Amino acid sequence: MIHAKQYGSSGPNLIVIHGLFGNADNWHSIAQSLAEHFTVYCIDLPNHGKSDGMPDASYPKMAEAILNWAELNKIDSFYLLGHSMGGKVAMQMAAMATAGQIEKLIVVDIAPVDYQPSHTRILEGLKAIDESLPSSRKEADALLSKYESNLAVRQFLLKNLARSKEGFKLELSVNNIADSYSTILKKPVIKSAVSIPTLFIKGENSDYILAEYQEAILAFFPNASFKIISGAGHWLHAEKPLPFTSLVKRFLQ
Repeated sequence: MIHAKQYGSSGPNLIVIHGLFGNADNWHSIAQSLAEHFTVYCIDLPNHGKSDGMPDASYPKMAEAILNWAELNKIDSFYLLGHSMGGKVAMQMAAMATAGQIEKLIVVDIAPVDYQPSHTRILEGLKAIDESLPSSRKEADALLSKYESNLAVRQFLLKNLARSKEGFKLELSVNNIADSYSTILKKPVIKSAVSIPTLFIKGENSDYILAEYQEAILAFFPNASFKIISGAGHWLHAEKPLPFTSLVKRFLQ
């Protein structure tokens, strides 16, 4: 089962997909702003938030799950936006969708290329939280700090904490994510060029989209255009929400 949060009820449909270790709530403020013009659905990816776990979570499997969710909810056509790993899922959906199903695509700070591992210690820290069921958020942060020194990153990860009778637990299928991690690092499975109008948005200070990736992007998405948000890193929608939202609205409208 895919869980989603809806914002607004008028205007064209817009599906928003978060990145690795995120959830639908990460996009709450952006979704509220976009809901003035769109009916926004923020998705919890498989293994994240309130969606079901998915062993062997490949991009085709995750894309199929969301396309099936859209069909079940009678969302016949929609705009699609994905950030980071969610951007790869969005690209995969664009490659698998029927003609006219996805009207426009926005890919946020990710490219259709293979990436090197960079989350190994984070996964170890999340597993440690899963195993210990800390009694407070402070205890969870102290535990995670042994694996990740950056406070902002820890605060983002700990947004997945939920209180249970046994203690705080993560709304993440950590073992499934760890088992699928090598697959998550790979590019989506795109067999032919996707003609959907596509916007790639890069954070100026982020290294997730490099100049040398442009050839691969245009090979898969020949109708792609590119925008850079000045002074932003990988979390550009959180760091620069006003210019980000403005770019999204201009492209979709």
